[in-house]
Amino acid sequence: MHRLLSVLIAGIAVSGSLTSCKLINSILHDEEVVAKVGNNMLYKSEVTSLIPSGISGDDSLRLAMQYINSWASDMVYLDIAEKQLSKTEKDVSKQLETYRRALLKYRYEQLYVNERLDTAVTYGEVEEYYRSHTEDFRLERPIVRACYLNMLPESTHFGQIKDLMSSTDEDSTWQAEQLASSSYDRFTDYADSWIDVTVLAGDLGVGYETILPLEPDTFIETEGQNGKHNVAYIFDAVPAGEIPPVEFCAPMIKDIILSARKHRLTASLEQELLEDARDKGKFVIY
Repeated sequence: MHRLLSVLIAGIAVSGSLTSCKLINSILHDEEVVAKVGNNMLYKSEVTSLIPSGISGDDSLRLAMQYINSWASDMVYLDIAEKQLSKTEKDVSKQLETYRRALLKYRYEQLYVNERLDTAVTYGEVEEYYRSHTEDFRLERPIVRACYLNMLPESTHFGQIKDLMSSTDEDSTWQAEQLASSSYDRFTDYADSWIDVTVLAGDLGVGYETILPLEPDTFIETEGQNGKHNVAYIFDAVPAGEIPPVEFCAPMIKDIILSARKHRLTASLEQELLEDARDKGKFVIY
């Protein structure tokens, strides 16, 4: 392929009659041009490669136009920058080399860490961190354990499901979910895990401030769309300003522990590489 391109370009140079950039582009890109800014051309394959398969024609067109307009904007900026900036201002070789070094360093660190990182975090480690940093987890907003129902109030099962929702028995919760699904209504069980109050408020279609204060063992009801009611039963709640249970903090704590492990690995890697370079005479300070 490279040899063929060399022959074609050499032939153009010899003939003297086929020297236009447009003709060279047509040889290298034998396909449809969909946009042009100055001498810069955008080809159909560049656009279509970014369009996900299986989407509608309208969505394909919208994504294509977004990309074309974004590309055109970049090219317009590039064109004016090439004309207005001095030779010194256009020299970005140092910045590119700095970016290249940083990118390669980052990629190797990622490879090194991924091969060595212990991702197992025990519950004991989570509890230990929680006890040592309790104040860090004081809540900005309330959290709740609850269940949620969206259903027509005149439905045959509406009252029955409400009764089942308020039970802590797992079978009752399962029955409520099955009854709601049989009539194509929505039932969501948040009883086994703590959630931010904004999640429940979103289900209810209101701002979370409107359902405060949250009282355990109570119902909250709001008007939904299409005549349906939003119903939430609050099993338990922790108000803003309080310390949440360790279960709520566990995912965050695991991320913190893993992040600390990654930091220690990259720090030790840097130290090991420098020591190895000194030992081998590659790193010398004069």
